[in-house]
Amino acid sequence: MKKLMMALLFVFLLIALILGLQWGLSVARQQPSSQKGETLTFYNWGDYIDPSILSDFSKETGYKVNYQTFDSNEAMYTKIAQGGTNYDLAVPSDYMVAKLTKAGLLAKLDKSKLTGMDHVNPQFLNQSFERGNQYSVPYFWGTLGILYNKTKVDGSKLQNWSSIWSEQYKKRLLLVDSARDILGLTLISQGKSVNDQNKADLAAAQGKLSSLMPNVKAIVGDELKLYMAQGEADLAVTYSGEAKIAMEQNKDLAYTVPKDGSNLWLDNLVIPKKAAHKKAAYALINYLNRPDVAAKNADYIGYATPNQKAYQLLPKSVKSDKAFYPEQSILDRLQVYENFNQYWTQTYNDAFLEFKLGKS
Repeated sequence: MKKLMMALLFVFLLIALILGLQWGLSVARQQPSSQKGETLTFYNWGDYIDPSILSDFSKETGYKVNYQTFDSNEAMYTKIAQGGTNYDLAVPSDYMVAKLTKAGLLAKLDKSKLTGMDHVNPQFLNQSFERGNQYSVPYFWGTLGILYNKTKVDGSKLQNWSSIWSEQYKKRLLLVDSARDILGLTLISQGKSVNDQNKADLAAAQGKLSSLMPNVKAIVGDELKLYMAQGEADLAVTYSGEAKIAMEQNKDLAYTVPKDGSNLWLDNLVIPKKAAHKKAAYALINYLNRPDVAAKNADYIGYATPNQKAYQLLPKSVKSDKAFYPEQSILDRLQVYENFNQYWTQTYNDAFLEFKLGKS
């Protein structure tokens, strides 16, 4: 009897051992030990991702996410350059990608570790700020345009940028507080490039811009969308994403991109050179590039996705909205900002400051 009991005990222990090994292997397959407890630091603009995407990513991969935010490209650049925090993934805008790359602050992407790049619309790849996308992957894109109240402004009269100079808009216009944007639209209205680096052209643009001042009610920042939603002004120069938020709060608002062209901005995913968890960074880039995830993110954020397959998954009402997904004829006239050197950055800033002082 004793031998029988010992034999049964041995069999029981053997079965338990086998079951334990199977369970351990199953867990290992779902969450590799190299990922267990590893935390990815993601440096992004505020409220610029659907929070559920980060939690779903963690559940699926085992990587935790430390989400930190910035409010300007310049603030982000300073933090990455200082190196106090080893950010693993960041989201700079077009010209800032060029600046980070030139400063040697970004890791060159290993294309063999990227998936879903074939989902990205070629229109948003190989841009002037980063040829070949050796360091960046498009995240969201948008435009600079005119947000207006349909009950007070005839949108059919906003066909070009010069329309905002009309005397009928006296003290009715809000401007976003941005030198490149406001001088850029003025240059476009004169048939010039937003990246113009000719002193005579800039002086002419500055002269025309000064004549816009009678129409300007205020020059503001993030609060612009709130002012428009509350009816504080009748029209404004702002970004497509900001316009979308205001329009969701006030159904009388509409957004248009002038036919003479505008700025095409692109926010991008990059891996800083000092990233401590590059494997996790690639995993998140690939996850965000999945059509179902990209569509969910675009639906939450309200900005335009560069992911073609994700675009197809969006509601018809969104896909057909020409203000946020313009026709090709408009896209062909959009210009991406180039990274200016210190001289031209200061020159544009000084010109815009003179304009603002004329308001005070």
